[in-house]
Amino acid sequence: MGYEIDTSRVRVGELGAYLSRPAEGGSGGMLLLPMVTGIGEQVREFADDIARTGVTALSWDPWHGPSSDDTPHERLFEWLAELDDERSLDEMRRLLDHMHTELGLTRVGVIGWCLGGRFALLLGARDERLASVVAYHPTVPATPAANHTADPFAAAGRITAPVMMLYPRADSLVPWESFTGLRDALESRDTGASVVHVYPGAEHGFTNKTRHENPVNAAAYAMSWTQVLDFVRTTTA
Repeated sequence: MGYEIDTSRVRVGELGAYLSRPAEGGSGGMLLLPMVTGIGEQVREFADDIARTGVTALSWDPWHGPSSDDTPHERLFEWLAELDDERSLDEMRRLLDHMHTELGLTRVGVIGWCLGGRFALLLGARDERLASVVAYHPTVPATPAANHTADPFAAAGRITAPVMMLYPRADSLVPWESFTGLRDALESRDTGASVVHVYPGAEHGFTNKTRHENPVNAAAYAMSWTQVLDFVRTTTA
């Protein structure tokens, strides 16, 4: 149930994006930052779920066209190793500009998964327009990747908006120390609520349906997604 929605592929300058909107309109929005899949089927489903709550969803395309729908994961991970922090953040800010101007939205948050979860924290520190930040299992390894030039730990402490961060305790990519460093940075802030979830036994990327053969991942997703949608509605209404 929920709102009827309209979906489309759109262009914002030279950037491609996926737009999902409640047919009745509305003033709230979320910028979606995908995992390595790009704007694959799973991310489009996330966007549509958000739109059905009455909140417009616009998805950033890190690969400028290809996605897991048509490109092998091995190739996507090769591109991941070349993704530039500053260029990516600039593209996200341009999409936020579009949401506030052409789409006429007044309260816009950001939500990201895996690589997008890390970028959500970085963008949250750089753009004070954001109404909220959601970081789903952000990929912040113990040793930063060579192409990671921005510091997510410092960024987390500078975010002024409410933040929800969700961490799977069996994350093989992000050690407990990285999670606690991010959590401590969020909880050091003077403004902005920190809502932090830990899912024992769940694995990195537990939101991805391809990992739901593990019932712990499926249960973590089912519990978390409902609460994330409530957080999105609350902060962007």
